[in-house]
Amino acid sequence: MTAAAIQIGQPRSPAMVRRAVISSVIGNGLEWYDFLVYGFFATIISQVFFPSSDPLISALLTAATFAISFLVRPIGGVLLSTYADRFGRKPILTVMILIMGFSTVLIGLTPSYATIGILAPILVIIARILQGISVGAEFASATAMLVEYAPPGRKMTYGSFQMCSQALALALAAFSGYALATLLTPEALQGWGWRIPFLLGSLITPLGFYIRRFVDESPEYEKEAGKNTGRTPFRAVLAEHRNALLRCFGIMIPGTASNYVWFIFLPGYVVRQLKLPFTSAMLSSLIGGILLFVFVPIMGHLADRWSPRRIWLLGMLSFSLLSYPLLAYVVAEPSFERLLLVQAICALPIAAIWAPTPGLLAGMFPTDVRSTGMSVAYNVVVLLFGGLAPFTLTWLVAKTGSDLVPAYYLLACAALSLTALTLAGRQSNKR
Repeated sequence: MTAAAIQIGQPRSPAMVRRAVISSVIGNGLEWYDFLVYGFFATIISQVFFPSSDPLISALLTAATFAISFLVRPIGGVLLSTYADRFGRKPILTVMILIMGFSTVLIGLTPSYATIGILAPILVIIARILQGISVGAEFASATAMLVEYAPPGRKMTYGSFQMCSQALALALAAFSGYALATLLTPEALQGWGWRIPFLLGSLITPLGFYIRRFVDESPEYEKEAGKNTGRTPFRAVLAEHRNALLRCFGIMIPGTASNYVWFIFLPGYVVRQLKLPFTSAMLSSLIGGILLFVFVPIMGHLADRWSPRRIWLLGMLSFSLLSYPLLAYVVAEPSFERLLLVQAICALPIAAIWAPTPGLLAGMFPTDVRSTGMSVAYNVVVLLFGGLAPFTLTWLVAKTGSDLVPAYYLLACAALSLTALTLAGRQSNKR
């Protein structure tokens, strides 16, 4: 059944609902795989594109390039999400996966600094900017599509599929790192092997594009499409939904910090700072990603049955309290076994944070501004507490000499989250 053949707003067939879920999970997973690979191979990329006699300078330059894509995410995310609110989720999701595919292959094919000089890091920066523009609206638009397709009483479960795709991407990116580090010599991995995950990610892009082309627009969006008053969704969000944005900030901070600190920064950190083998970091992240992929939908189901806010709060408090002793356990005697145990223990509370987050965010905004509202909240928080985290933590560890800085950072994020939610609650009570 095509979009043209159905009545506007009519409930979709079970087959179309499954197709919508699969397209969101696969498409979003491919986007995040491409994005995460850069973080996992940051140590090698720093040597290829940002060589320096000072390892700290090289690491900071790579972290800064990682952060650059986040600087453009709020702009790209708002522009593309505004389009999604005014003209539909499907077309913008289709375009974004093409942008991500092009930028990923650009990184994979760019010659090293030793070959073409300053042009090499410039091309990498351009690719990261394009990746930022693409992924900036991916979360909001894909989440809106999933939640709007969800049957009554299943919105948290369907929203959790968004985070399942990120867990899948985490596992695939970590697997590529582990496999290459195991099969190749260090020289081959740095010389050309690190490019393979980027090129493979770009080759899978046509699959995601094909799947998304044959998914109907969400019925909930179609019902509301004709009610657009002509106002700009971005202005409407800032004027009418400021309290919802503050709540979203509070909900997003712990999930963002857990992702970017625990699963993106930590693998490179244990290699660079604690001198663990690269294979140990990748294998631990791979198992952590698999556990998240299993736990997230379970937590999404529990959020629908019990309370999404309680599941989220339980996960956030548990992870925040565990982060310091678990990191201290690894730092005291660095080993693969300890790192794996820590990653496995944290997978459950992180899943409890991640699973209800998309559904909670989507519920904060009406359909006509949903994608834009989520995009604003998501990209601002990810910029401040995700994209800048590797740079901030690398600098703080170097300046303080403390290997436990990441744990302090996670505790500070939890405190800011609770503060934002408390302020939002007080504002609501005053009305």
